[in-house]
Amino acid sequence: MGCYKPSNVKEKEIENEIKFNKPIIIEKFGVNPQIFESIESEQKEIKNYLQNIKSKYILKQIFNYLQKKNQLKIMKYNNKIKERLNINLVDYKNYSDIIEIDIIPVDNNYGKFINILKLKEKPYFHIFFNDSKKEINRNYLTEDDNVTKIKIRIDKEVKSLVGLFHNCKCVESINFIKFCRNDINNMSNMFFNCSSLKEINLSNFNTDNVIYMSNMFYGCSNLEELNLSNFNTENVVNMSYMFYGCRSLKELNVSNFKTSNVIDMTGMFENCSSLLELNLTNFNINKVKYKKNFIDGCSSLKKYILA
Repeated sequence: MGCYKPSNVKEKEIENEIKFNKPIIIEKFGVNPQIFESIESEQKEIKNYLQNIKSKYILKQIFNYLQKKNQLKIMKYNNKIKERLNINLVDYKNYSDIIEIDIIPVDNNYGKFINILKLKEKPYFHIFFNDSKKEINRNYLTEDDNVTKIKIRIDKEVKSLVGLFHNCKCVESINFIKFCRNDINNMSNMFFNCSSLKEINLSNFNTDNVIYMSNMFYGCSNLEELNLSNFNTENVVNMSYMFYGCRSLKELNVSNFKTSNVIDMTGMFENCSSLLELNLTNFNINKVKYKKNFIDGCSSLKKYILA
């Protein structure tokens, strides 16, 4: 399940929407949130109003607005709202800052499953094995572990995802359950040399402000499918070696890529030896200065179209 990504609706418009529908909403939410803990009748009135909103779109907008205002206490008790939004309100305070990942390790393959680059960042990585609620204080598997599933939650204090799974060769599947961040600007080397990786779900990714994607999938030699249809690349300047050595990929759809700001495409598709077709008619390469070995080693390529 992914995070609700705020739309382009301006905050003022949300305020007006709430005012128009029920003046008490904005009036009371504009006051100390603890007012609802002491005035039960008003709490009930607000909850009833929210659960009776017919438009799921407006409900999500209001939810997002209230979350920004840190006023979600009123909603966590309301199961109907919880069900309609399909969200977990247990973590309502930090909902917009969560990255949550499910990992399946390779059988009998031990080593690190996530690359925590700095010791000071460790408290912000919460790791759990096999659906246990007991937190694990390490980022690697040993031969004594009997782990079939790993869950990782990353707190908002972690600002960089550079090399997040760098050389994590014991990982077979990565599923980003939630990616409720829009402040990440660097994803370089994120899955670098994840040579055992066969499945990856990036459908909840938010790449709106990402600038660097170099070496992102470098050496993911067992990855057979890669869906990047939700990627926003309009701010990316470096895509060098992004798919280098993805030898098992036969198809790769990058038709949604916006490359008007990209400067470096060196070796972007180099050694993608199983790739059969590459349609880059949408690529804007006006600013590209470096593109050496762009498709070198794509020995199976039968159709290649560049704008």
